[in-house]
Amino acid sequence: MPCILTVDDSRPIRMIVSRALIEMGFEVGEAEDGNDGLKKLKEKAYDLVVLDVTMPNLDGPGMLAKMREAGDKTPVLMLTSESKTSIVAGLMKLGIQDYVLKPFKGEELRAKVLKALKLPANYVAQKSGSAGATDGGDGKLALLVIDDIENVHKKLRSMVPEAVELEIALTEKDGLAAARSKKFRAVLVDAEIQAGGPDRLVKNLRLLLPGAGIWGMALRSANNVAKEMRELGFDDALLKPFTQDAIDALIEQYAVKNDTLFVATEDLIQLTPFLGKEDKLERYFTKLSADVKAVVNKLGEACFEKAVIDAIHIPLQQPARVAQFLVDTFKVASDLGIAVKVVGLPELPRAMRGFQETKDLRCFTTVEEARSQAA
Repeated sequence: MPCILTVDDSRPIRMIVSRALIEMGFEVGEAEDGNDGLKKLKEKAYDLVVLDVTMPNLDGPGMLAKMREAGDKTPVLMLTSESKTSIVAGLMKLGIQDYVLKPFKGEELRAKVLKALKLPANYVAQKSGSAGATDGGDGKLALLVIDDIENVHKKLRSMVPEAVELEIALTEKDGLAAARSKKFRAVLVDAEIQAGGPDRLVKNLRLLLPGAGIWGMALRSANNVAKEMRELGFDDALLKPFTQDAIDALIEQYAVKNDTLFVATEDLIQLTPFLGKEDKLERYFTKLSADVKAVVNKLGEACFEKAVIDAIHIPLQQPARVAQFLVDTFKVASDLGIAVKVVGLPELPRAMRGFQETKDLRCFTTVEEARSQAA
C-alpha cells in the first residue's frame, strides 16, 4: 500500500487531504511544517509528499530543497494558492511532480496523486489494517463518543445494542484521530470537553466526517438544551443522565439510514446486523426476503450453481419470520438449480426445529466451512 506524507501548517487542510487519501486506501502521515516533514521522512519511507508552499519555520520550497540536497528523491505534489504563471513555473523548476491549486476538489487531488504515483486512473488500493476502514463494508453502525469521563463510555456501552460499534475517545485529539481513520454515522461529543467551547472541534469533525450526525451531550436542565446545542453547531442534543428511550431513538435514527440489509459478493450473501426495535422486524423481513430473492435471481443469471448465506447476524426474536425467509429463499434458489448453504450461530438451527419446513436445517459455523462441504 502506498504511503503518503501530507505537510501543511493548516490543521483543517491536513485533515481534508488525509481524509481524501485514506478513502483512496493509502496510508497517511502528517507534518505541520517543513522541519517536522523532514523529521518524518527520516523516520519512515514515503512514496509521495503532498507539500504546502507557505508555512512558518520552514516552507515548502525550503523543505524540498533540503530533501534534494540530502539525496531524497521522493516525488512531491505541491499545494499552492497562487496561480500566477511565474510562481507555478518556479515551483516546477524545484523538481515537483505536479501542483494543486487551493481550494481544490477531491477529484482533482485524487487524479494528481495517482499521476504522481504513476498509478492508473481506475486504481483501487487493497486496504488493510485500520487505514481507510469504514463502517459500510459489513453494514455495522459505528458511533464515536468523545467524552473525558470514562463512566460515560461505560454507560453508553451498556445501553446500545451489541451490534453497534462504539469507539471511545477521552480527548479532543484522540477523537479527531479516530475520525481520520474511520467513518462514523454519528459522533457524540461532551459539549464541555473543549476549553472555550466546542466550535472548533465540531468544525473539524464536519470536515473529517461529512454527512455524519454530530450530537452534543449536556446535562439535563430546565433550559432548552437542544436549542443551545444547535446554536453551538451540533445537530441535536443527547441529555445526561441518559435514558434508554433516548438512546434507542438515536440508534434507530441512524440505523434507518442504513438500507443495506446485506452485502452480496459473487456467491456470498452476508446479512448485516439488525439495529431497529422489534416492532420493525416485520418490515425488515419483508424487505430482506424481496431483496435476497432478487440477488439469488442474479446468481442464476450469472450461472452460479452454489450460494452461501451468512446469517450470523439474522435477528431471532421472531423465529417464524426467519423460517419463512429461509423457506422462500430456498425455493427461489431451488427453482434456479442453485444449492444454498447457510452460516449461522448455533441458536439458528435450534430456533428452526419448531417449524416443519426448517426442522432439518443444516447450519455451518463459518463461510469457509460451508464452501468446503458438499451441498
